[in-house]
Amino acid sequence: MHPTPHTPHPTPPYLRLDRITKRFGTFTANDSINLEIPTGGIHALLGENGAGKTTLMNILSGLYRPDAGQIYLKGKPVEITSPNVAIQQGIGMIHQHFMLVPQLTVAENIILGTGASLRLNLRQKAQAIAAMSEAYGLAVDPFAVVGDLPVGAQQRVEILKALYRQAKLLILDEPTAVLTPPEIKTFFDVLRQLAATDHTIIFISHKLEEVLSLCDAVTVLRRGQVVATTTTNGATRQDLAKLMVGRDVLFQLDKTSGTHAESAVDRTVLAIHNLHVSDDRALAALKGVSFQLQAGEILGVAGVDGNGQRELADAIAGLRPATQGTIALNGTDITHWTAQQRVKQLKFGYIPEDRQKMGLVMRFSIARNLILKAFQRLPFCRHWLLQRSAIDAHANHAIQTFDIRATSGKLQLNQLSGGNQQKVVLARELSGEPALIIAMQPTRGLDVGATEYVQKALLAERSRGAAILYISTELEEVMAMSDRIAVLYEGQFLAVLDAQTATSATIGLLMAGDRSLLNSLN
Repeated sequence: MHPTPHTPHPTPPYLRLDRITKRFGTFTANDSINLEIPTGGIHALLGENGAGKTTLMNILSGLYRPDAGQIYLKGKPVEITSPNVAIQQGIGMIHQHFMLVPQLTVAENIILGTGASLRLNLRQKAQAIAAMSEAYGLAVDPFAVVGDLPVGAQQRVEILKALYRQAKLLILDEPTAVLTPPEIKTFFDVLRQLAATDHTIIFISHKLEEVLSLCDAVTVLRRGQVVATTTTNGATRQDLAKLMVGRDVLFQLDKTSGTHAESAVDRTVLAIHNLHVSDDRALAALKGVSFQLQAGEILGVAGVDGNGQRELADAIAGLRPATQGTIALNGTDITHWTAQQRVKQLKFGYIPEDRQKMGLVMRFSIARNLILKAFQRLPFCRHWLLQRSAIDAHANHAIQTFDIRATSGKLQLNQLSGGNQQKVVLARELSGEPALIIAMQPTRGLDVGATEYVQKALLAERSRGAAILYISTELEEVMAMSDRIAVLYEGQFLAVLDAQTATSATIGLLMAGDRSLLNSLN
């Protein structure tokens, strides 16, 4: 009698989620979610804003407790009852909205909460952090104050914070939103290196090309449920987009109205001359920027985050003073006008880069957020009293016009998904047919459906004759939306290019400060 040959047990996945369910009142955010990721795998998690991705990851990172289901790590059931327990289990999450203390330095943020010690020896820890940042290609000054850093550098701090805690499961929420194409390539090399050394990675992104090029497999959520799990081999971004939103998504933008709206050709709306602006540290952020923006034109501003984009947008909106130079709107010098004067007397819309911190009051209702710039005027205010019926009617009209997914204008903003929050900003800033629109990172963190909606809304404003300054770190997006593209580097426009003839390679090199191309472009 021959012995039965031994069959080895298959290696369990590093992470397995079994029927994870999470409810908020009567709303089910996660409905019996099943997910498996092998050790060393890079797994994408896709879905529309509000599909349940962030809720699921907050369960993994200990911010929420599931109402039902079980989490397994390396085949063993675990109870993740707090963020501290998640860290002890080797789980690190880098959130889309960063979890950093702005007043502390990079080193202080990274070591915060890692354990008490009578001898902190911050300088020694900072040296270790600097060495680690260099090893992973995520260079950042450990002694810099986080609040003084651009968004891109803060992203690197978040990733280093997780690696410093020796996380073996990394959850990355929109990690490339603030990186240039060369930086993204380097960052992906880092992630592949981590995966090769038995780190397991969950990659949340709306950039479908990145998902297809980086990830081994993808799980798609829709309305809290898994609708598909598939390998990326052979998949297309059209396939993934349709799974996400339940319909075909057009990736080609329709700009059939021409380079400019014909009725508005050669009418200068915005004229900037020799503009100098300081940042929050009183350092020069803009150094002599000059340009003109015509009616019916989109001027895209491409550049790595932190090269003066925020200061440019804020100076035009009146939120930051110009130290030198002039700003003229429709021929009127508004350089020294206050933000309040500009709002009251000018027709312009400003979509800020951070909708939650700059664009909205999260604890206010949709209706109140929609009148933030006009609450002292008729019909919303009469004899210093708010007119509720007019405010509610205005909100209901905006909800229908801008397809805001909400049952009522009385709903608080913090109950909406990111895409619907951005639609509230659009509804407010595009009302009244503004002559000038400053769009600062208008699609950051939005899914393909919401991105398509925002871009179509802005193109409709362009066709109407609005002048649009479109500022984004998404190079592909700037090229698709713009008539002309200005490349901003260290506070200066290196070049202004025709969007129809400019190439991503040329713009990418200029974004990195390569001035050797300038002679050939002139």
